[in-house]
Amino acid sequence: MSQTMKPATAAAKLGIYLPAAPEEFQNTPITRDDLDALREDPPAWLVELRRNGPFPRDVVAQKLGISRAGLARAGVSDAMTSDEIGELIADPPGWLVEERETHKKVLKAQAGEPQPAPARKPRSTAPKQRGRWR
Repeated sequence: MSQTMKPATAAAKLGIYLPAAPEEFQNTPITRDDLDALREDPPAWLVELRRNGPFPRDVVAQKLGISRAGLARAGVSDAMTSDEIGELIADPPGWLVEERETHKKVLKAQAGEPQPAPARKPRSTAPKQRGRWR
């Protein structure tokens, strides 16, 4: 018997928004073999969800070029379709432009640009006290 996973885990691994998946997928534990089969030969509903959405927040953030935290700061809490994402990309609001810049800076910093070391407090010159039990 193959290990099973919750539908939410399988949806995350497939990059789809669980509430938009068919009822059967939402209510049935998925085996690793089932997941592999869905990846290798996706059914029409999965192809449609991957193409047009609605997409989960992590996919929305990726498509917009921002972080999930950026979506939260902008107050975007719902899944979005490809049309909604396309509208934002075509005419980006101020928050999206700001979040893209923030995201670029963070990625640049994570890529290995040297960061200044945080200032350390000078060591105390007072003699160390020995513990009671020595």
